[in-house]
Amino acid sequence: MADNEVKKLAGQTVIYGGSTVLARLLNYLLVPIHTYVFPNAADYGVVGELYAWTSLFIVILTYGMETAFFKFSQDDNLKDRVYTTVVGSLFVTSTLFIVLCSVFVQPIADWLRYPDHPEYVRWFAIIIGVDALTSIFFAHLRFLNRPIRFAAVKITNILVNVLLNLFFLLLCPWLLQKNPDSAFVNAIYNPEIGVGYIFIANLVASVVTLLMLFPGILRQKFVFDWSLWKKMFRYAFPLLIFGLAGIVNETMDRVLLKRLSLADDPQASVGIYSACYKISILMTIFIQAFKYAAEPFFFRKAKDRDAKETYAQVMTYFVLVCSVIFVGIMLYIDLVQYFVGPGYREGLPIVPILLMANLFLGIFYNLSIWYKLTGQTKFGAYIAIFGAAITLGLNWLLIPRIDYMGAAWTTFVCYLSMMVVSYLLGQKYYHVNYDLKHILFYLFFAVAVYGLSIGVNQLFGIEKVWVRLVVNTVILAGYLGVLAKMNWGEIKKMMGR
Repeated sequence: MADNEVKKLAGQTVIYGGSTVLARLLNYLLVPIHTYVFPNAADYGVVGELYAWTSLFIVILTYGMETAFFKFSQDDNLKDRVYTTVVGSLFVTSTLFIVLCSVFVQPIADWLRYPDHPEYVRWFAIIIGVDALTSIFFAHLRFLNRPIRFAAVKITNILVNVLLNLFFLLLCPWLLQKNPDSAFVNAIYNPEIGVGYIFIANLVASVVTLLMLFPGILRQKFVFDWSLWKKMFRYAFPLLIFGLAGIVNETMDRVLLKRLSLADDPQASVGIYSACYKISILMTIFIQAFKYAAEPFFFRKAKDRDAKETYAQVMTYFVLVCSVIFVGIMLYIDLVQYFVGPGYREGLPIVPILLMANLFLGIFYNLSIWYKLTGQTKFGAYIAIFGAAITLGLNWLLIPRIDYMGAAWTTFVCYLSMMVVSYLLGQKYYHVNYDLKHILFYLFFAVAVYGLSIGVNQLFGIEKVWVRLVVNTVILAGYLGVLAKMNWGEIKKMMGR
């Protein structure tokens, strides 16, 4: 039974993940465009910092209601009221946020140290408000098991964003170079906006997504249940604290870099760090795809007798896949590095650190099911606050000394610590017999293979890129062969043989 359930989750991960991976890959292709079009790392630093703030405020404006929606929708008698109540709540708070940002636009721009660009605040206020609202529409599609619809909207969002980036950052400058007096181009394009076109493209894509999803709520009988909302908010509030602390761990390093770095150009440090962080996002793509399918799956599975067995199997397979991703990226870093412009590649040493940090974060997401299922979401908040304390403390200590390398090592230590604490608490309150032997082997084996690659290339003094790639391909083949031999029985069962 557990094998069948894991296969089902794998299938849903492929569907949800297919859209997420495709969308993220398309979005990922913007990284070389941005870093080549804006060779000055300080320009891309603006992008990195503002999206860090965006992530923080989206967490605030969703205030844990996605998970509360899944939890309370398990009651068939409440699920319709749960949905419309959450939609009404998010609509009010998102609208209020946009209005307040519009009223205080200049003071906010001054505080962010972009006094000449208050338009950034206006654009991001709308992006944040709209994305917070559409988050519950996407959650509803996941709850209804409508991955195709989910995928279609997600991909449309990214296509609009990517196409507008290409239009404003590549096509318009090219057209203007060919014909500087073009009335059409001059009417819609202003070179002085620069990185602002990245934000405009995001804004249009977010609005298009809202227009695609909003009609769905119109087919519902709208009911706002105040009593139900209070119960949901009590459940969700610790998740809000957890989310806030979590986003501090995930994104505030960019904000702190700008304010703590002693480099000649701190904004450039932010740009280098943000660009190279995107390489580690390849790990996050899989983790995000997994999360979309796993959260509702874990809640549905909780009632089954073999739930804990399934959770243990899922964890083992998850770590296996993430380990392969780590090895694949690092053995081909000579090619992967070209995804960022030459002016950003000095930051490549942070990539393996952040890849492993994100792997720890993915394990933590798997472990977090214990406090969600038991209703003890306060522990999620405690763990995240613990991580945020590490993030703030270590960044304050390390960034002035080793700049963005300090931010990377802080992220590593933070996620490792959160993972360990969550595991220890989970074993006490909701014991799952995780296969630690295989999990630890996969982690250490991946790091050992990466170390072997470095050692072999240094021992023989291999400098030519193509020779390194050949050597690393042989090493990768051997690594995959060992894993396949270890898991051949499970592979045959997963394939239904």
